[in-house]
Amino acid sequence: MIARLICGALLGIDAYKVELEIDYTKAGMPVFVMVGLAEGAVKEAKERVFTAVRASGFKLAPAKITVNLAPADRKKGGSAYDLPLAIGLLTASQTIAPTLNLEKIFFAAELSLNGTLRPVTGILPLALLARSLGMEAMIVARENACEASIVEGLTVYGLDSLTDVLDFVCEKACFTPAEHVQAEEWQHYDMDFSEVKGQEEAKLALEIAAAGGHNLLFIGSPGSGKTMLAKRIPTILPGLTFEEALEVTTIYSVSNKLSTKRLVTVRPFRSPHHTVSEIALIGGGSYPKPGEVSLAHRGVLFLDELPEFSRSSLEVLRQPLEDGFVTISRSAQSLTYPASCMLIAAMNPCPCGYYGDKNHACTCTSQQLARYRAKLSGPLLDRIDLHIEVPSVQFEDFQGEFKGKDSASMKKRVEDARTIQKDRYAGTNCHTNADISGAMLEKYCFLEQKEHAFLSKAVDKLALSARSFTRILRVARTIADLDAQERILVPHIALAIQCRALDRTMKN
Repeated sequence: MIARLICGALLGIDAYKVELEIDYTKAGMPVFVMVGLAEGAVKEAKERVFTAVRASGFKLAPAKITVNLAPADRKKGGSAYDLPLAIGLLTASQTIAPTLNLEKIFFAAELSLNGTLRPVTGILPLALLARSLGMEAMIVARENACEASIVEGLTVYGLDSLTDVLDFVCEKACFTPAEHVQAEEWQHYDMDFSEVKGQEEAKLALEIAAAGGHNLLFIGSPGSGKTMLAKRIPTILPGLTFEEALEVTTIYSVSNKLSTKRLVTVRPFRSPHHTVSEIALIGGGSYPKPGEVSLAHRGVLFLDELPEFSRSSLEVLRQPLEDGFVTISRSAQSLTYPASCMLIAAMNPCPCGYYGDKNHACTCTSQQLARYRAKLSGPLLDRIDLHIEVPSVQFEDFQGEFKGKDSASMKKRVEDARTIQKDRYAGTNCHTNADISGAMLEKYCFLEQKEHAFLSKAVDKLALSARSFTRILRVARTIADLDAQERILVPHIALAIQCRALDRTMKN
């Protein structure tokens, strides 16, 4: 007899349909054959499944068993095939007689040797696949039920053992489906910009970056507050929409980094150490997983001490910063991970950290300074829209009551600017000013004669690259949006140029 069930496999952060077919015949020599490009964990399922079946009180007669995983030209990995394989074996051998249509139930769980169900990674994309296939139910381990129930319109059952699953498909017992998970609170942060004293220019730069989705580099002496400012950026970004939250949660599900097993409702903030490898940064590996730049999708990737990162690690960031996704090519397949994030970086002005500091003397030679800044390539810096100098905070700034910008007021300005951009770019692939290029740049960043002459003079004097010119226009467009101005004016261009400190210092 042949049994057929539906399950799924992961490709990047997406899942695709896998048909599991089992042919069980007592004729011929007893043998177990699995075909369909099954990888290590899938092949090892045989031992787990047969032991779990025996532990659940069933005995399979010796037979010739052929298991096919279709489509046969795609690799299948992971342990989520244990449960459908066990159900298929018991059905094909006529050990059980399911009363439910197995082809309308999506199974995804690992089996322990005593027959209990264990959770698997990537259950959210599998649940999305089950819904798209029109499955009547999805059966997972109880620990995965909360995550799978994020998907609205899908009936999810979190069960404890293989015996429970058999009772379900044979309708010998009733089980209560998991409740659909609702986000309890979309945004909650334990920090605020009101706690930052001084640094009003840096706060303004962060407003600009958040409003237009621009990348930003802080340059300042140790202790000037670069990290403290960066950590508060998510507090002024617009809240995640449900679709964006689902994207982020899917990435974390595939990476096995969902701590609460619920919908991610706050924008990610990732801060890898400067010793991070290229693979850890952009993803990949023997068993490909999303890297830090993808884990920061829809949020912030913060790179502290930027020149301390290896040159090769920084260079691999160029494609995701420009395109918003990472493509990892292998001989057998090519994977694409989303990587639409804001890059916020921080660095000292020199190796000793005190170049240009009013309170400390710099001990670096000109050669040391040149070597330090040469660690950052021109193409990478061109992809960073804002270069902001962060001076040391003076002692007087800590005295008395401080009434600076708080996150709520900054977020309101950012959201207003984002609303303007949403209306402006409706019907296009652009979402923020950082996305516009080509003909759209000419259309939406059009300059009158006075503004054009001002920018041309600045470009000639600073010897800016074409990409720097584009960045300045985008930033000026964002500043105009923050001022609710339809046209880009000279003050907007001047502030945009002022926000690119390295264009001025590195030409000198």
